[in-house]
Amino acid sequence: MKGYLALEDGTVLEGQAFGAVGESFGEVVFNTGMTGYQEILTDPSYCGQIVTMTYPLIGNYGVNPEDFEASRSYVRGFVVKEFCSTPSNWRSRETLDAYLNRNRIVGLAGIDTRALTKILRTHGVMRGLISTIPRKEGELLKKLQSAPPVFGPELVRTVTTPEVYQVPGSGPKVVVMDFGAKANIVRGLSQLGFDLTVVPSNTAAQEILALNPAGIMLSNGPGDPTDVPEAIATVKALLGKLPIYGICLGHQIIGLALGGATYKLKFGHRGANHPVKDLRTGRVYITSQNHGFAVDAKTLPNDVEVTHINLNDQTVEGLRHKHLPVASVQYHPEAAPGPEDNFYLFRDFSRMITAFAG
Repeated sequence: MKGYLALEDGTVLEGQAFGAVGESFGEVVFNTGMTGYQEILTDPSYCGQIVTMTYPLIGNYGVNPEDFEASRSYVRGFVVKEFCSTPSNWRSRETLDAYLNRNRIVGLAGIDTRALTKILRTHGVMRGLISTIPRKEGELLKKLQSAPPVFGPELVRTVTTPEVYQVPGSGPKVVVMDFGAKANIVRGLSQLGFDLTVVPSNTAAQEILALNPAGIMLSNGPGDPTDVPEAIATVKALLGKLPIYGICLGHQIIGLALGGATYKLKFGHRGANHPVKDLRTGRVYITSQNHGFAVDAKTLPNDVEVTHINLNDQTVEGLRHKHLPVASVQYHPEAAPGPEDNFYLFRDFSRMITAFAG
């Protein structure tokens, strides 16, 4: 079966459809990871996006539930150069084709993903329509033009937990604000012994304080941080009252709560191979990333320090307040997929809690 990807700039690409039958709209982005496609597919931060993999061979090791980052996938489409219909791995439970079909995600193979990535790098990420429905090129583009906006508060509302839940531990109580938290963030905190309470994204400051936590972690999530003003207001109200750490979208929310501004990147950072420099130590880490927005360093007040920068484009990758127990990173210390070099940041959060308590 043929499939199609139409872009806002008028580009229409034809390939071989796999996965689900149908069509959907989304922001077309690319990921440079060589492995980890199922963690990418189940990362809630990709909600509303059609993901293109730059690595050409996808599906080789199948799909297994142990490596999921969420109970379902929120991507709007999946584009690859070549997908494997006969995976070989002892952990595999189903094929990528079967997984996409079961989750009603349209896949498209046989696309020149290098050419598509060059388009997105040159012109920036853009809205797209992925479809298995036979249409003329003009019909595809006309339908795309009438598509609703990709961003909005409904992205976070879609992926956040609908209700509070607990992950018991023997250590200090930590509240995780779930904007689309990857399972490995919760797992990483749990490994350090924290007694976790995961709350929805719209939880108010007084509700969090009523839980009497020793600290709060702001998770990753999809979209524009300015689309969740209630979360920014919550963090503002909590500043100085308990240690706060943010990851990805949580980092951007902290930047806004501290008085800074954010902006949309041309094509974002998505992959498991982004070099980040810790300005405090001079050490460079290879990091896993997935975001389309960044904190503007020029807008940060004097009492906020930039602790990490991206060596590819010098964008802000980490923040620290000089006087309050508040810090954040733009990248993913829990990896999944990616290198595990940055797990030390969870320990930094633990030390911040200990210092604040005592």
